Amino acid sequence: MKRVLVSAAIVAILSSALYSGGASAARPRGLVATVEDAQGNDLGTMRIIPREDGKTTVRITAAGLTPGFHGYHVHSIGVCDPASTDTAGALSPFFSAGGHFNPVTTSTHGSHAGDMPPLLAADDGSAWLKFVTDRFLPRDLMDADGSAVVLHAGPDNLAHVPATTATGGERYHSHVDDIFGADTATKATGDAGARFGCGVLERISS
Repeated sequence: MKRVLVSAAIVAILSSALYSGGASAARPRGLVATVEDAQGNDLGTMRIIPREDGKTTVRITAAGLTPGFHGYHVHSIGVCDPASTDTAGALSPFFSAGGHFNPVTTSTHGSHAGDMPPLLAADDGSAWLKFVTDRFLPRDLMDADGSAVVLHAGPDNLAHVPATTATGGERYHSHVDDIFGADTATKATGDAGARFGCGVLERISS
């Protein structure tokens, strides 16, 4: 009789574990975005996965890129309109995605929560990147208007344009703002150029 009771208890525990595992697998597990260019061509995928230590893993795969570095950021609005226009009314693909995700409004580019390491495309146009960040969790990006990832046409200097040398001498001068160091545009975008690709972040369950 004891053996039967023990067996029944084991079956109940295993059933409970399997049921819990199924429920866990059904819960949203991070975010994914399919990145496309303005013509609708698929450029790649970005996945944002929460970790048990409270940080976030980001994985990026891409193809069809111009060889070299490309700026890649999380932007604050989950809308990727290739026919959107900028504040002056000029055609500006994916301007609809807003600026970089940046809850701390006093920070400048290089310190934005949505800033990511530049993506390096190989000679065949393919790219792969994986990193860990503590600047955001998936839930932070899913507010009322969502978020998107934007791939830029050019490299990103992360606003690392020093005004002086190590010995205090003047170094880089902006003729736009007439200042030494990073100017307004550099502090906002890192001079990464046009928005070449965009993908809206959506919840995934795997």
